[in-house]
Amino acid sequence: MSGRASRERNWGLLMLSPWLVGFFAFQLLPIVFTVLLSFTDYHGTSEFKLGNFNFVGFENYLRLVTDPLILPTMGVTLKFALIGIPLGLVIPLLFALLVNSKHLIASSAFRTFFFLPTVIPIVAGTIIFNGVLNAQSGWINLSLKALGISDPPRWFSDPLWAGFALNLLAVWGLGNAMIILLAGLQGIPTELYEAATIDGANGVQRFFSITIPMLSPVIFYNVTIGVIVAFQYFVPALLIGQRNGDPQGSLLFFPLHFYRQAFVFSEMGYASVLALVIFVVTMISTGLLFFFGQRLVYYAGGES
Repeated sequence: MSGRASRERNWGLLMLSPWLVGFFAFQLLPIVFTVLLSFTDYHGTSEFKLGNFNFVGFENYLRLVTDPLILPTMGVTLKFALIGIPLGLVIPLLFALLVNSKHLIASSAFRTFFFLPTVIPIVAGTIIFNGVLNAQSGWINLSLKALGISDPPRWFSDPLWAGFALNLLAVWGLGNAMIILLAGLQGIPTELYEAATIDGANGVQRFFSITIPMLSPVIFYNVTIGVIVAFQYFVPALLIGQRNGDPQGSLLFFPLHFYRQAFVFSEMGYASVLALVIFVVTMISTGLLFFFGQRLVYYAGGES
């Protein structure tokens, strides 16, 4: 290797070193430690020293079979994902189409308004939304009563509506997805629309024949992020449903089950297994998404 190539390599490693240190210290090392901890019976209340780590083999993993909360909590998570991922794609796409329209007046102001909820801290946003959806004093229910609906949903008090209310909260903060989709829309060559218009294609035909295929890489990215976020959904569920996932366990997400085992019951060994389950399920889901979804994605510079 020449002296110049060696200097370039060293400078490259130097520039990468903050990320490398962060990756090994805050990602790889905790993952390895979690795997090791899953084979022990360590309790969080014990002093953190070697003598308090007793090897128990696969006992914590076998406990998954008898844990009565595994299936219910995973069901709550999957239900949230099945509703939230489509909503998290369709609604930001509609907003992106709206602010990208040349007929919209003050489109920059609308972009700002739609993006603003994203900059609000998630804890503050959850508390605000909890008040907005309050069954008695929330302005949504007051508006529904004004429209003649005498018995509006009891959002966070009714198990049938609590999960969907969190989906609405997630939609409220989809400014990032809208901006990404908007960038994708603005990257579509206008010549394609002009040619389709000359050929007699109407707006619906142009949307499904040009916009969706050209936007498919961005759509695929947003769906992938949505899957990952759905399986790690935690903070709003904890703030509203508390540690028991009230009402009646309808907000007891799988990450909340992990939190309870680790920080309420101090069973760090079994909680490590639950953390690994979240990791594996997320990896499998995204892997399947890449395997099947990539076939539907069109890349302008390569194969679809």
